[in-house]
Amino acid sequence: MERTVRGSPSGARPAADGPHPRPAPGGPLRVAVIGGGPGGLYAAALLKRLDPARDVTVWERNAPDDTFGFGVVLSDETLGGIEHADPQVYAALRRDFVRWDDIDIVHRGVRHTSGGHGFAALGRRRLLEILHARCHDLGVRLRFRTEAPKDLAHTHDLVVAADGIHSTTREAHADVFRPRVTAHRCRYIWLAADFPFDSFRFEIAETEHGVMQLHGYPYAPDASTVIVEMREEVWQAAGFGDLGEAESVERCAKIFAEALRGRPLKSNNSAWTTFRTVVNDRWSHGNVVLLGDAAHTAHFSIGSGTKLAVEDALALAACLRERDSLPEALAAYETERRPVVASTQRAARASLEWFENLALYLDQPPRQFAFNLLTRSRRVTHDNLRLRDARFTQAVEREFGCPPGTPPMFTPFRLRGLTLRNRVVVSPMDMYSAVDGVPGDFHLVHLGARALGGAGLVMTEMVCVSAAGRITPGCAGLYTGRQAEAWKRITDFVHDRAPGTAVGVQLGHSGRKGSTKPMWEGMDEPLEEGNWPLVAASALPYKESGRIPRELSRAQLTDLREQFAAAAGRAARAGFDLLELHCAHGYLLSGFLSPLTNRRTDAYGGSLRRRLRFPLEVFDAVRSVWPGERPMTVRISATDWAEGGTTAEDAVEIARAFAAHGADAIDVSTGQVVAEERPEFGRSYQTPFADRIRHATGVPVIAVGAISSWDDVNSLILAGRTDLCALARPHLYDPHWTLHAAAEQEYTGPGAVWPAPYRAGSRRPRTGRLDAPKPRLSL
Repeated sequence: MERTVRGSPSGARPAADGPHPRPAPGGPLRVAVIGGGPGGLYAAALLKRLDPARDVTVWERNAPDDTFGFGVVLSDETLGGIEHADPQVYAALRRDFVRWDDIDIVHRGVRHTSGGHGFAALGRRRLLEILHARCHDLGVRLRFRTEAPKDLAHTHDLVVAADGIHSTTREAHADVFRPRVTAHRCRYIWLAADFPFDSFRFEIAETEHGVMQLHGYPYAPDASTVIVEMREEVWQAAGFGDLGEAESVERCAKIFAEALRGRPLKSNNSAWTTFRTVVNDRWSHGNVVLLGDAAHTAHFSIGSGTKLAVEDALALAACLRERDSLPEALAAYETERRPVVASTQRAARASLEWFENLALYLDQPPRQFAFNLLTRSRRVTHDNLRLRDARFTQAVEREFGCPPGTPPMFTPFRLRGLTLRNRVVVSPMDMYSAVDGVPGDFHLVHLGARALGGAGLVMTEMVCVSAAGRITPGCAGLYTGRQAEAWKRITDFVHDRAPGTAVGVQLGHSGRKGSTKPMWEGMDEPLEEGNWPLVAASALPYKESGRIPRELSRAQLTDLREQFAAAAGRAARAGFDLLELHCAHGYLLSGFLSPLTNRRTDAYGGSLRRRLRFPLEVFDAVRSVWPGERPMTVRISATDWAEGGTTAEDAVEIARAFAAHGADAIDVSTGQVVAEERPEFGRSYQTPFADRIRHATGVPVIAVGAISSWDDVNSLILAGRTDLCALARPHLYDPHWTLHAAAEQEYTGPGAVWPAPYRAGSRRPRTGRLDAPKPRLSL
C-alpha cells in the first residue's frame, strides 16, 4: 500500500496497539454484521476484541462451510496488519499458509519464470474455520442459515453490511450509496486441482475458438486454485453456454491438461460468471456502513477481494476506537480506505482489461510477453522487477535489444528518416506567451532548456495556422513569414547547442475552443474583449454558456486545408524535424472526428468514415508539402470520456486511417472534446489506449497522460505498450528530466549526452536507492 500509519501500511492498519486493547467508552455497543464471509467475520472479531462489552452478532444466510472459490491470497502488508490487531488469528493463519515466490508464464509451449514476488495463501474454508473459532472464543454470536432482520439499523448502534457483491443492504439504500456496477467482457469459472502448483501460474491456450487463460496458485500442500477465463465470444463459440457444470469442468481440464499434469479439476457449485466492478459514491448511511465487496470490488487477477475486505475491517475497527462519535468514525473510515481502494481498483481495471485484450499480445516475443503480463497493472514496474529478479529482467532487455547497461528508455527509435536517440518526448504544452503569434525569447529559453535537458524529441505547443485559429491571443502561429523566422531561430539553437535532440512542431486550429483567456486567467473562458469569430464542424458551443461557432462551409474547408498546407511549408523551411497534426482535445480537426461535436448532414458528417474525411484531406495536404524524409505524426483523443462519443474501437479505426495515408506514428491522448466529460484519471491512465492502437494496427504510438517517472517510461517501453513516451508536467518541473533520469540510473551512453558546459553536473554520488531491500508487493 502507498502510505503508512503507525509503521504499518494503511491497507493493513493495526486496529489496536499491542495484545491488550482497552475498551472504547461511548462507542457502539450493539453491533450487527450482515454477511459471514471473511470480511464480516473478521470485523466482528475485531470489534468484540476491542471492546468485550459489545454485543456483536453476525447474520449469514448460508451454512458455516458454504463458500465460493477455494484459495485466498493475502499480502505481507495485510498479514502485518492482522498480526498487530490480533496475534491469535495471525498465528492460526501462519500455521496453514502456503508460501511461494515464483510466477510462471506459459505461452506457446515456453515457460518463463520470474522470482522474488512473495505470496501467501490458504484455503478459503480453512480461513472461515479460523475466524469462526475466533468469534466463538470472543463471544460473537454467529447465526447461520438466517436472513438478517430488516430493522437492524433501528435495533443496533452499528450495522456492518458485509453482504457481498449482490448486497441487499446496498440496494435497499441505493439512493444514498449510489452504486455503479460495471460488467466486463470475460467469463470465468473458479475451480481447484488436487495437487499444488509450485508457483503462481499463468497459462495461455490458443484454441480454435479463441484464446483462453488459466490463473493458478497453491493454497494447501495438496491443492491449488484454478481459474479459467476467456472473452464472452470465445466462451460462446466454445459451447460452454450449453454445458452443465461437470461437462464444463471436464473440458477445462482437457484444454489445460499439460498445466494440470493430466489430473482432473474439481468444482464447488462452480458456475461461469462475469466479473463486475462495484463502486459506491458513499460507504455509510446513518449507522449502516459498507465493507468489502458490498462497497467495492477489484478483479481477482491482481489479488484477493478477501484481502481488501480484511483491510476494511482493520481500518473500521481502528476508526471506531479513535473517534469520539460514530459519524466521525465512519467518515474517517471512508476517508482512509477510499483512496487505497481507488488505487487498487485502477490497477485491477488495468489488469482486467489486459486479460480482456490478451489476443492482441500473442505475437510478442516470449519474454516481452511475460514482462508485459507481469507489469500489466502498473503496480509492478521495470525497476522493482529488476530488484526482484535481475536475471529475468536482463533477459527481457536483451531480447528487446538494449545494449548492456542501457535502460529501455535510452534505446534509439527511428521514424522515417529521423532517428531519435532515446524514447522521451517533451509533450506539446501551450505557453500562451507569444505576441501576434510570434514566438519570442520566452519560447527560445523554454524549448531550448528542454532540448538541452536530453529528451529525444522536443515538441512545440500547438502552433496555429491562422490568427482565427488561435486558442488565446498569446498562442504562437505559423501563418506569417515573421513567425517562421522566429521559429527558425529556435530550431537553429536546438540543432546547434543540443545536437542529437530533434524538435517537432504541432500544427492545429482551435475551432470552437478559440478566442479564450490564457489558462491562468480562466481556462476555456471567453475573452472579455477583442474576440474573433469561431468556426467548427458544427454550430455547437464547447460550454453551454459559451459562444456558438459557425458551421464551416465547403469553401471555408478548402481555405482551411490551404492554411494548414501553407503553415506546414513554413515549418519545413523553419527547420523542424517532425510535424504533428493536432486532431485531439476538441480543437477543429478533433471536432470533425467525434460524433458528439460533428452533427453535419453532408459528406463530412455521419459515419466514422465520413467524419474522418476532412481531417484526412488536411493530412494529405500537409503531407504533400512536408519533406518526404521527415516524419509526420497525428495526435488524437482516443476516447471522449462521454456517453455516445468516440470509443476505443473508433480510435483504432481512426489510427488505422491516418496510417494508411502516411502517418508515421499516432500520439494517443484522450478527452477534452466535450465539457461534460468524466475522465478516469490515474497513473498512466491514457496508456492503455496507445497500447491497444499499437497492437491492433501495428502503427508506432506515443503514449501520454500522467507518466511521471523514468521507471514508468522503462516499463511501458519494455512491455511493448508504446514506442515513445511524452511527458508534460515533469518537464515543467525539471527541464533536465531526461539527463537526471540517466544519472539516477547510472547510464552514460549515447542515449543521454550532457552538453559540454553541463558535464560536471553529470557526476553525482550514488544515492543507495538501488541497494534497497527487495519489495514484496502483490500483483
